[in-house]
Amino acid sequence: MSLVVGLTGGVASGKSHVAGLFAALGVPVLDADQVSREVVAPPSPVLDAIAARFGADMLNADGTLNRAQLRAVVFSDTEARRALEAITHPAIRAHIADWLNRQRGPYCLLANAILLESGMDRLVHRVLVVDAPEAVQHQRLMRRDGMQADAAQRMLAAQTSRSARLLRADDVIDNADEQAALGAPVGRLHQLYTGLGAAAQPASLSAVAGHLV
Repeated sequence: MSLVVGLTGGVASGKSHVAGLFAALGVPVLDADQVSREVVAPPSPVLDAIAARFGADMLNADGTLNRAQLRAVVFSDTEARRALEAITHPAIRAHIADWLNRQRGPYCLLANAILLESGMDRLVHRVLVVDAPEAVQHQRLMRRDGMQADAAQRMLAAQTSRSARLLRADDVIDNADEQAALGAPVGRLHQLYTGLGAAAQPASLSAVAGHLV
């Protein structure tokens, strides 16, 4: 398997932009959010379980998941969020594990906003955090998504704290300034990860394989 780099960061920190820069360099990138969409695409036992737990009004008229409505519920209710995670995470984890086990290049990237909260950092060899101050994230959420200030704050509060993410990070990209060019730091990390992946012994890379279940 490849060296696995887990890309994470707080909401509105710029993870998707950074993931795109790595993808442009030819790095295999798996977006956990896209996986979460795939596992609830009808027909889906995961979708059925969500409807049974949270109500049929969580579905759109065409039978697809109303993600905005579900998000509004789980970000204001810790118990509801944990119930949703118990339904979705096993299927998401299985999909991710299968993809990771099929990678054969020097390294690959797993982009996951809740890498640490979900415990999926156990699937990676290194953690890369895209960092921005919480005040900046808050402003971006309101501007980008049109969220009210209190709703944006609840979303931030639902995630691991910035300090905890930075403590867990092996590498950090500072994205406090949206005008800053991130190509250079991504390029440096690309060289680092390519070298680490090429130099690693297969046995050391497969050390996380026991967690890929």
